[in-house]
Amino acid sequence: MNHLRILARNSLRRRDFNLRSPSRFFSNISPESNRSSFGIAFDIDGVILLGSSPVGGSPGALRRLYDDSGALKIPFLFLTNGGGLPESKRASEMSRLLGVHVSPLQVVQGHSPFRKLVNRFENELVVAAGKGEPAAVMSNYGFKNVVSMDEYASYFDNIDPLAPYKKLMFGQDGHKELRSRENVLSQRVQAAFIVSDPVDWSRDIQVLCDILRTGGLPGKEIGPQPHLYFASDDLDYQTAFPTERLGMGAFRIALESIFNRIHNNPLEYTSFGKPNPFVFKNAEDVLKEIAASPHSSNQGSHHFRTLYMIGDNPKIDIRGARQAGTPWFSILTRTGVFKGKDNHAEFPADLVVDTVEEAVDFILTRESAKQS
Repeated sequence: MNHLRILARNSLRRRDFNLRSPSRFFSNISPESNRSSFGIAFDIDGVILLGSSPVGGSPGALRRLYDDSGALKIPFLFLTNGGGLPESKRASEMSRLLGVHVSPLQVVQGHSPFRKLVNRFENELVVAAGKGEPAAVMSNYGFKNVVSMDEYASYFDNIDPLAPYKKLMFGQDGHKELRSRENVLSQRVQAAFIVSDPVDWSRDIQVLCDILRTGGLPGKEIGPQPHLYFASDDLDYQTAFPTERLGMGAFRIALESIFNRIHNNPLEYTSFGKPNPFVFKNAEDVLKEIAASPHSSNQGSHHFRTLYMIGDNPKIDIRGARQAGTPWFSILTRTGVFKGKDNHAEFPADLVVDTVEEAVDFILTRESAKQS
């Protein structure tokens, strides 16, 4: 089955993806941010960081968006397909690495839309896969019966034939509840969520095929496929290694290829993350919330003339901003996936720069000229 048809059929409507958290506001917003007619969305990998190291002068560039007291002057957020940590932890991590205060509201990750599925699966058994703390992420969203892939696989003897040759990985996720092995084995998995890039591809593909072929009961008879959700569909992304690394989209291709070879019906799934237009609509809504002080009389009515998307991946960041249309303005950096001299041929950006520092300088100069 064609991936685009599946995605179009399964993706939820744009209006369903208002991911704002009304109870979370900045206590240190500069009054100037309420008057800002523009906002900025930064990709992280390849734009702000390479691995865990700042790149392209990102700390200095971000500091220009705050006033002298440390209050936010220009509304901005991080819009990333990455994830694996709760937004609060990722915000703390970004604050430490970049030397500025980052609120959880400013972190929109690939799996952030999963919170909109809580009403559907709140009390159902669901499996969360990926690096970091996938079960903790889902638990923070409100899922009450979530099990990490590490924990779930541990309940089945011999489910991973290569387990004896691997180091023990179970227990890395900070979310672990005392639960009965028999209780887990007797429940059907209703949905599997790929929260972040899987670590153990061979095991995860094996166990996911078991879950998806049997109606959620590995080792049992063939049954209807449970729901499957991917936080993003990036084929590759930039790290500290000189060339791009395979991402969640590559894992999805591997899983889909194998599943379709061993099962009569093709794999059905839903992918989230950039470049889907609803991600950019949600980012606009979050930026409006960031721009509005909790005591502001115009809260909720903020209007941006321009929203800037700064990214390193033409197929993901620039394509998404172009599809979202007005008021998005796309800026492509050369510190990540894209390294070309000229603009990208298929998905050209509105502007190409070397670094995020140059991007922010352009934005502030351009917006200052508009006001003069």
